[in-house]
Amino acid sequence: VQLQASGGGLVQPGGFLKLSCAASGRAVSAQTMAWFRRVPGKEREFVAAIRLPDNSRTYADSAKGRFTIAKDITRGTINLQLNSLEPKDTAVYYCAATLGGLIMSARGMENQYDYWGVGTQVTVSS
Repeated sequence: VQLQASGGGLVQPGGFLKLSCAASGRAVSAQTMAWFRRVPGKEREFVAAIRLPDNSRTYADSAKGRFTIAKDITRGTINLQLNSLEPKDTAVYYCAATLGGLIMSARGMENQYDYWGVGTQVTVSS
């Protein structure tokens, strides 16, 4: 397993969660890491990405102002802080990584990523 995602769960609207992604094997050398999600009945979509050498971050419009992607240096994980969660955020969240340092316009493209985690379920419901 190259990427292991964790931290999903059930939360009420307005609540928060922190997802974590731990890399192993070759994925530890990734230069760009990202989170995608699959909402039930829809295709997987981009959420956020971080290019590690310069900490450059990119967010989907749906994530801006609510979600934050960051590297936890102590734990060596890539975290996605989810705040102000809404029912429409209910999805399986996937961690992805690539050995390349992606430019901003490429970070939202699934085919740019070499490694994928299994996914962690986030359910927002009262």
